[in-house]
Amino acid sequence: MIWWKRIVAWLALATPMLDLWIRWDVASAFFRSGLTKIDSWDKTVFLFQAEYHVPLLPPEVAAALGTFGELFFPPLLLLGLAGRFSALSLSFVNIVAVVSYWQVLGGNEAALASHYYWGLLLLVTLLHGPGKLSLDHWIRRWAEARSA
Repeated sequence: MIWWKRIVAWLALATPMLDLWIRWDVASAFFRSGLTKIDSWDKTVFLFQAEYHVPLLPPEVAAALGTFGELFFPPLLLLGLAGRFSALSLSFVNIVAVVSYWQVLGGNEAALASHYYWGLLLLVTLLHGPGKLSLDHWIRRWAEARSA
């Protein structure tokens, strides 16, 4: 049974790297999307007027909020700073994107699968936390050491 304990120990060592990879993968996808939005703001506002149907918000406000979410939360997620809050915020951005662009995503299985994939990875961070290779972890350790 020693071999099984060794495998479990190696897997435990890999967990922080997997947590970091998950955060990097999702953060890079959302951040790149935000960069394309600020690259041509007029085009972005036009897309929110003509293509994206964000419920309850005027297109200009939806464009600004969506772009903010895609540029502000990914760096926090990558760093693992307010990791669960960042994952929750990007989950909301992801859900709004699917709802707002359903007329295209509903008929495009590959594009919809990407949103499911990001949602699942965000759910891992939301439920598990950002892991040991995160600022949240190091801040928590520092605070516990100071209070001891």
